Amino acid sequence: MKAHLTLLAAGLLLAACGTPMPTPESGIQPPLTWQNPDTSGTQADNSLWWTHFGSPQLNRLIEQARLDSHDLAAATARVRQAQASAVIAGAPLLPEITAGLNGNRQELLRGKGYSQLDVDRNNRTIDYYDAHLSASYELDFWGGKRAARDSATSSLSASWFDRATVELTLLSGVANSYTQALSLREQQRIAELNLANARHVLDLVQTRYDAGSATALELSQQKSLVAAQQRRLPQVQQQAQEALVTLATLLGQPVQAVRLDDEPFDRLHWPSIDAGVPSDLLRRRPDIAAAEARLAAAQADIIVARAAMLPSVTLGLGLATGADIADQLLRNNVYNLSAGLATPIFNNGRLKAERDKASARQEELLELYRGAIINGFADVEKALNTVHGLDQQRQWQTEELQQAQNAFDIAQSRYQAGAEDLLTVLETQRTLYAAQDMNVQLRLARVQASVALYKALGGGWRVR
Repeated sequence: MKAHLTLLAAGLLLAACGTPMPTPESGIQPPLTWQNPDTSGTQADNSLWWTHFGSPQLNRLIEQARLDSHDLAAATARVRQAQASAVIAGAPLLPEITAGLNGNRQELLRGKGYSQLDVDRNNRTIDYYDAHLSASYELDFWGGKRAARDSATSSLSASWFDRATVELTLLSGVANSYTQALSLREQQRIAELNLANARHVLDLVQTRYDAGSATALELSQQKSLVAAQQRRLPQVQQQAQEALVTLATLLGQPVQAVRLDDEPFDRLHWPSIDAGVPSDLLRRRPDIAAAEARLAAAQADIIVARAAMLPSVTLGLGLATGADIADQLLRNNVYNLSAGLATPIFNNGRLKAERDKASARQEELLELYRGAIINGFADVEKALNTVHGLDQQRQWQTEELQQAQNAFDIAQSRYQAGAEDLLTVLETQRTLYAAQDMNVQLRLARVQASVALYKALGGGWRVR
């Protein structure tokens, strides 16, 4: 018995001394700097990145999404599933212990009885009681049990990282939908002002037409422009409603439950964002961390598949007692020690195929890990390039808008004085309307470019 217990203790010691899996290597060397030269910024802490846009309502919507989003709740439930799977996978590292208590009564109802029965017609009833305690443990000589636990633990980490990815995607979606809704409100306001402006010019043309100094063609042209501005209003209203529906979906609410305050679009501002260096991205993006964790799980699965091809040793210890009378149950004690060796001999190539499958899965996840890193670099590069390009466009668009407004004011005054024809006024009107609309679109694009950069950088998330 002492030898058996020593062997059992040695098995437990082997299980406890398992070394953790090494961190997978991608083989990709990050570049030293980003390609875009303008990467300096002041926002080093991006954990609450949405607060940097200066919108209290956006802050409230973000918090509502974190509480009510169904996608985020589903991701949290998947984490709990992975936690349970990790516990299940780690259970075989320790012995399994079971206990039982039984009470039996055997009674002969008819006949004389037979040899397999414990009763006969002279002793028709017999009571029997027994209790047992048993423990079994499979020695983890080849590390398969530890590897199964490591695989489940890595899968649990991947689930946490997946949840962080879902949350980052959700919050950036809320920010984009909200800013789009605000920009469409601003476009609606501009469309209403332009409509009023076009009607004012129409009144001038009508006055000149009534006086005989304007032609019917000029009157029709201005009426056409007014109709075009009237058509623009329901178009913008439709787009604004669609943006609100999208926002409500992200919040996990019907659109009827979402009410937005009249926050001015120009109140939103974009912060200066510190992009860091490319090597930091490997610790800042949860999708890259998830790909790395899945690769680690796949590497552990190879060890599990290899261990299944090797012999296994199982130890058992049982304690039992029995009696015909209940109060004598603990007086008759026995124990049983067992040890078993089993090894695969023929399985028609199933175990080898399982190992090959695990190896191929590891190769697949290695490539996905590398792809996640490259895609992460590309996301940041594109976001930085967009920010840089939009800043340059807005610098010139401000001048474009100012000059378009000046040209329209001059053309309108000269037309009213009879020194300019209506064609010039129409052209300056269209140029001004286009410049005003482009100003809102560029501002929206710049805000959303900052959101995209925050998302590409991981939104302040870091591997803990």
